[in-house]
Amino acid sequence: MKYTLDATNQSLGRLASKVAILLRGKNLASYMPNELPDNEVIVKNLKSAKFTGSKFDQKKYYHYSGYHSGIKARKLSELWESKPDHVLRQMVYRMLPVNRTRDKIIKNLKFN
Repeated sequence: MKYTLDATNQSLGRLASKVAILLRGKNLASYMPNELPDNEVIVKNLKSAKFTGSKFDQKKYYHYSGYHSGIKARKLSELWESKPDHVLRQMVYRMLPVNRTRDKIIKNLKFN
């Protein structure tokens, strides 16, 4: 099934949880956790999504390379300007179950 979601004036966390539920197929009566659903979710107007509180200016994402002093921090505002689809993809990716199907399920998330 194909689902199309409009991100205009929606909170990003709530949108990500909706996308995760649709990708897994938990909204269907035929849901089985051991089978991969054939659902595709398309998100439109991602740039017009909203952030609540002061997360947009204060939230930081960290990346550690494994080397000494290899930790890097980027603000959400910097990431959102350059790659808004990457931000939502990572949010949904972390909401999916940590097993072999996660990489296969996230491929069905598209942006328009």
